[in-house]
Amino acid sequence: MKSTGTVIRGLPVQLVVSQEMSLPMCMRLRYESSDPYAVRVAFTADESDEAVEWIIGRDLLIDGLERPVGEGDVRIWPAGERDRGAVYIVLKPPDGVALLEATAQDINRFLHETEALVPRGSESEHIDSDALLRHLLAEGSAGR
Repeated sequence: MKSTGTVIRGLPVQLVVSQEMSLPMCMRLRYESSDPYAVRVAFTADESDEAVEWIIGRDLLIDGLERPVGEGDVRIWPAGERDRGAVYIVLKPPDGVALLEATAQDINRFLHETEALVPRGSESEHIDSDALLRHLLAEGSAGR
């Protein structure tokens, strides 16, 4: 059962600089049923067209609404009640650390839309394994 579809949602977030200061940003979440385990996230400052893009596991976002999750470059944890509080996302690029604060309710709405498209646990049914195998074989033969 391979369905095709995309869910895109732009959300306001805060880049937390210190306890006293944060900067408004936009976080654009994009989910494609053809890549069912990943959420592509683009961050832009309010006055900028330049985006910083990350790929975050959908399960990591889902679980991050409930409890602290993640290791390494991406960590997510809730603050307050689900759907009422904030969600914190820490991103660790090679040259620093970014702490972002988003509204849990906004992220939860986005995730509900993705689960309507691809229910959690059925992701493997939405992967075109034949196309993936062809791609891997083509890359392997190009490197010889």
